[in-house]
Amino acid sequence: MESPADVKELIPEFFYFPEFLQNINGFDLGSLQMTQNNVTDVLLPQWALSREDFIRKHRKALECEHVSSHLHEWIDLIFGCKQRGEEAVKALNVFYYCTYEGAVDLDAIANETERKALEGIISNFGQTPCQLLKEPHPPRMSSENASRRQARMDTLPPNLFEQLDKLRPFKEVVCDGQPLVQAVVPRNQNRSFIIQGSDVLVTVSSNGLIGTHSWLPYDKSIANYFTFTKDPTVANPKTQRFLSGLFAPGVDLSTQVLVVSNDGRLLFSGGHWDCSLRVTQLGKGKLVGRICRHIDVVTCLALDLCGIYLISGSRDTSCIVWQVLQQGEFSSGLSPRPVQVLCGHDQEVTCVAISTELDMAVSGSKDGTLIIHSVRRGQFLRTLRPPGESCLPARVTGLQVGMEGHIVAQTALEGHTAGKEKYSLHVYSVNGCLLSSVSLEEEVTALYLVPEYIILGTQQGNLHIRDLYSLALAVALPLKVAVRSVSVTRESSHILVGLQDGKLIVVGAGKPQEVRSGQFSRRLWGSTRRISQVSSGETEYNPTETSGK
Repeated sequence: MESPADVKELIPEFFYFPEFLQNINGFDLGSLQMTQNNVTDVLLPQWALSREDFIRKHRKALECEHVSSHLHEWIDLIFGCKQRGEEAVKALNVFYYCTYEGAVDLDAIANETERKALEGIISNFGQTPCQLLKEPHPPRMSSENASRRQARMDTLPPNLFEQLDKLRPFKEVVCDGQPLVQAVVPRNQNRSFIIQGSDVLVTVSSNGLIGTHSWLPYDKSIANYFTFTKDPTVANPKTQRFLSGLFAPGVDLSTQVLVVSNDGRLLFSGGHWDCSLRVTQLGKGKLVGRICRHIDVVTCLALDLCGIYLISGSRDTSCIVWQVLQQGEFSSGLSPRPVQVLCGHDQEVTCVAISTELDMAVSGSKDGTLIIHSVRRGQFLRTLRPPGESCLPARVTGLQVGMEGHIVAQTALEGHTAGKEKYSLHVYSVNGCLLSSVSLEEEVTALYLVPEYIILGTQQGNLHIRDLYSLALAVALPLKVAVRSVSVTRESSHILVGLQDGKLIVVGAGKPQEVRSGQFSRRLWGSTRRISQVSSGETEYNPTETSGK
C-alpha cells in the first residue's frame, strides 16, 4: 500500500456492504505465514467499532468536505486536462503508451505475434479512459458557501436536526380534550403557481374528527418560521367531518391504523368492525372506497416513501400489499386486487413498514418476530427475533424502515406484575444484522424515523431524539402530557407532536434573530389582514403550566 507503483482501487462494497468483510460461509482461506493463525474475517482498524461502523465512516469520508473540495483535481487527472500532454507530465500522471486511446491500431498490425503481444500488454496495464475535457474542471462549491447562498435566497427553512441544541416547542389547540392521534404534512402536495398558498396539515382526533389545516413551513419574518391556520370546520358542529363506520372492539384509533396519501387527498384507515380497509376523501370527509380482503380486523397500515404502495396487517396474521391508484397527478383510491399477500406470523400482526425502493416489506407481530418479504415477488427473505431478557417472546409494538434499509423495532415484554412491562428498542441493518439494542424506561406511544435519528414519543409525556446507530439519547424534551403521534415535515424543519389533551405541539429550532418578540408581520396569501384563526408561533408551549392545570 505504501509503494507509489502499487495502485489500489476500492470496490463499491467498501461504501455500502459490511457483510463482505465477514467470512460468513466459513471458507478455508488458509493461514498467516508468521503466526499460522487462520484467515477468517477482515481485521478492522482501531477507529472502527464494527463492520457496519467501518462502512458508515468510510462512506462519510467519501462524502466529506475535503473530498468534495478536491474532486475537480481527480476529474482533471482521469478525464480532463491532466490526462495527457505536458500537464500530465507535471502531475506525474503518465502511463505506458499502449494504455491510451488511439495510441495503437490493432487492426493495422499484420504480424499476428506482435498483435497478440500488444493485446497482452494492454490487458496487463489496463486502459486509460477517454479524455473528455481540455480545460481544468471548476471546483465544487464548498458547503459553507452553499449555506451562505441558500441563506441569501431565503427559500428553505433551517434543518431542525442540525440545531438540536436550540429546540423550542410551540402549541396549537386543534380539538381541546380529544387526543390528537394523527398530525402530518403530506410529502408531495401539488402546488399552484397561480395561487400562492400553503401546504395542508392533516389531523385526526381520537373521535374520528378530521382537520385539514393550512401550514406555511417557512417565512423568515415570522417567529419560529411557520404559520398555522386552523381549519374552521373543526370547531363548527355543522361542518365537522368524521371517519365513517364503527371500529372493532379492542382497536384504538391511532397512527397505526391511519395513513394519509402523499398528496394529502386521501385517508386510508383500518381497525373497522367489518375487517375492511377504507378510503376517505379528506376534502369532503366522504367515504370513496371500501375493500374487504382480510378475514379479521386490520390492525396496522403503512405507506411507502413514494406513495405508490400501501401495506396492511391484520389479526388474521397476514399482510397485504396494495397499489395506490393515480388519476392524473392525484391519488384516487386503492386497486381492489392485492399486489402481494404475505404470510408467516403465528399471531396478530401489530405493525408494518414498506420500502419499495429497497424491495422490502417488514411486519411485526405479537409472536415476537419480524418477517421481511420482497415486495415485487412476495418472497420470504428472513425472520428476525429481537433479543430480550426472557425466553418468552416480546411482542413487537412499533416498526419503521429507513431510506437506507435500517429497521427500527420497539418491543414490549409483560412483567410479573400488571402494568410492569419492559420496553426495548432495536436497530437492524438492511441485511438483518442487529446493530444496537437499548432498554427503555418509558412506554413508547409514537415512533418516527429520519436519516440520522429516531424520534420517540412516550406515554409519560416526553419527546426523545436518539441516534439511529448507537441509540444514544441526543435530546429529551419534556411535554408533561402523553404523546399520541409524531411526524416530521418534509423539509425536516419541524416536528409535529399530537398530545393526549388535543394540543398540537410544533417543535422548531431557534428563532430568527431579526424578529423581535411581539413584532410579527402576518402575511397569508399576500394579505396583511388579521385573522383570528392564524397562529405564527407566538404561543410557546410551557409544559409546567399544562401539568399544573
